Amino acid sequence: MAVWQNHDYLNFQPQANSLENKVILVSGASDGLGQCAAIEYAKLGADLVLLGRNRHKLAQTIERVNQYPIQTLAIDLDLAIASAEDYQSLAANINAQWHRLDGALLSAGILGELCGIKDIRLADFDEVININLRSQLLLTQALLPLLNNAPMSSLVLTTSTVGHIGKAQWGSYAMSKFAVEGLTQTLADEYKETSLRVNCINPGATRTSMRAQAKPDEDPLILKTPQDIMPTYFYLMDDSSAHINGYCLDAQPK
Repeated sequence: MAVWQNHDYLNFQPQANSLENKVILVSGASDGLGQCAAIEYAKLGADLVLLGRNRHKLAQTIERVNQYPIQTLAIDLDLAIASAEDYQSLAANINAQWHRLDGALLSAGILGELCGIKDIRLADFDEVININLRSQLLLTQALLPLLNNAPMSSLVLTTSTVGHIGKAQWGSYAMSKFAVEGLTQTLADEYKETSLRVNCINPGATRTSMRAQAKPDEDPLILKTPQDIMPTYFYLMDDSSAHINGYCLDAQPK
């Protein structure tokens, strides 16, 4: 998909309380980039809907965001087994509390097995597609009415460098991310005449547990931390990015 070429967002610094009076959902909020983004959004005043499958880790995120004077709704939701009804129930809970959603960061995902196409096991492929794509579709379908209730809203999905250009041994994961980029572009085109904008972020090589799983021999200290790449995450939730729709923003452009 088209990559946004103006890299000014890499130095974007939001104003204090710039997300005050906004309601933002973050999936994958129990760890890594999702957890970091949730905490940073809380610092900027956003009320939060937090999704995570690890109840213990999600509780740690809740404890940290509750240091700030915001409202939170936290739900431990396993995307591997969640049904369409579960997502609709989530949307109903959000609607009951806020009646709208100003932003959503869909950060949850899994790596799956790294192997050649000929060696992909169907069970692994199904799990990767289920979590990285099917759950994104079902969650998005449930959230769209809430996003359209907001005067200006931002939906941000998560892609990867291998979602731009396929790479050997990354089969299932790469295919899922190509599909996420397709979902992003299609939604952006469908809603281009509305106040909803739809984009995705490629975080790049970042110091997370998923990266450690993919590159176990890599020195993590050479990688940027989730905190280091937060300007891109700030920018797409800030009204300053209202003119960007249907693009991928690389948090670490080459």
